[in-house]
Amino acid sequence: MLLVIPRVLGTRQLQQARALLDQGHFVDGRLSAGKSARRVKNNEELHANASQMQQLNALVMGALVDHPLYQAAALPHRVATPFYARYTPGMTYGDHVDDPIMGPPGGHYRTDVSTTVFLNEPEDYEGGELVVRTPFGEQRVKQPAGDAVVYPSSSLHHVAEVRAGERLVAVTWTQSMVRNPQQRELLYELYQTREALLEKQPDAEETTRIDHVYVNLVRMWAEL
Repeated sequence: MLLVIPRVLGTRQLQQARALLDQGHFVDGRLSAGKSARRVKNNEELHANASQMQQLNALVMGALVDHPLYQAAALPHRVATPFYARYTPGMTYGDHVDDPIMGPPGGHYRTDVSTTVFLNEPEDYEGGELVVRTPFGEQRVKQPAGDAVVYPSSSLHHVAEVRAGERLVAVTWTQSMVRNPQQRELLYELYQTREALLEKQPDAEETTRIDHVYVNLVRMWAEL
């Protein structure tokens, strides 16, 4: 499932995040890449020990993790500290699948869901689309600042070359309570139906049944 979540970050949050990134020290993005990805990765990332990191995470990850659509789509068990990536002209990230296990020794997590949060406007740069290969063909994603896109970490994907301007994003990964992507997608569709029924017919018997089915399927499929 590829899901765009609009307006995760508001205007003030984006302004604060951009101001912090403008002050940050960026390093070669290949330093954080696995052996395979290192061959095709060409970007820059905010240094992991940058003084701005804590404030950025509070702004960006605080908004993402609290968003109900992210919660429903990713069903997060563990959420990684993000990388803040910058692409300038000529930079790209070739076809790759995200590493299955990430994190430091003793803090490993499985990557089930990848999330990109767009931190500047699409007109600020040419190219730079996130291109995800799906069973329905390539999906090209280039969203307004503040939007997020969620997609399976197992997807083959790449970032198209930036031809002009500067692309700024935050990228993070989630170990989901539900490992199977098809099960997560079914649960998300059921969640949407349940929410609509709770809004329109909160006291209906059908609403109660759908609610019980959703809750019990989460219980059945969740791994903690």
